[in-house]
Amino acid sequence: MARTQLRVLVETPTDDPRDREVGLDFPREWIEFVDPADADQVIRADLTWLLSRWTCVFAKSCHGIIRGRSAEGCCSHGAFFTDAEDEKRVRAAVRRLTPATWQHYRRGFNQYTEMDTVDGKTPARRTATRPSGPCVFLNDPDFPGGAGCALHAQALRDGVHPLEYKPDVCWQLPIRRDQEWVKRPDGTKVLLTTLGEFDRRAWGAGGHDLDWWCTSSPDTHVGSRPLYQEYKAELIALIGEPAYNELAKLCAARARRGLVAPHPATAARARR
Repeated sequence: MARTQLRVLVETPTDDPRDREVGLDFPREWIEFVDPADADQVIRADLTWLLSRWTCVFAKSCHGIIRGRSAEGCCSHGAFFTDAEDEKRVRAAVRRLTPATWQHYRRGFNQYTEMDTVDGKTPARRTATRPSGPCVFLNDPDFPGGAGCALHAQALRDGVHPLEYKPDVCWQLPIRRDQEWVKRPDGTKVLLTTLGEFDRRAWGAGGHDLDWWCTSSPDTHVGSRPLYQEYKAELIALIGEPAYNELAKLCAARARRGLVAPHPATAARARR
């Protein structure tokens, strides 16, 4: 009887999208090269991630990071600003919004931002959230002025890339960029810029509490082209155009030869 029950449980498909996510630890391929425009910078890039077929599925098949609130995508908690320049860029973009294009229209920087903390200790400013709701810039699906991020939509109306209007963390996802000065054996120093996957761990301990996260899900690995092409503008903004051009050549060369360690979520999707 026990064996029969076990067989039924194993064969019953799950309706929980988190159960379809791949694990966080798997083989990856990396490449390193010197920035053609800056001999003091070395780019270290995760080819497994950049050659994956991840693509944003917001308002399509996105399950959201909070159960039962899929329409919010990853906008449920607001976005922390990285620095003063990030805040300045968003301020300028907000001035282009109106009540017709921003459902939760507010005047004044302090009205659409609030203080919080990333680590539980250090104060940090982020976009405000509605009471028991998502980021104030997220328009509801039935809003006449258009659903989704008001800043993103305004950028498209203005004919510019959304990265020019949105907070850094919003347009950089799902790319994680880390930078540190590294001392080499001969005593010289280089700026090591690492490009990788913004997985659950990238959020810190709280990342494991997200109900669902897109980078690990085969549901999002449905892009028509590799991520390094899909996110060309974002990668150029992160490392500069000369470095991106070199990265693109290396990615294309690796793709022709075939990855030794493809992303398991991309591979899982291909098997469907």
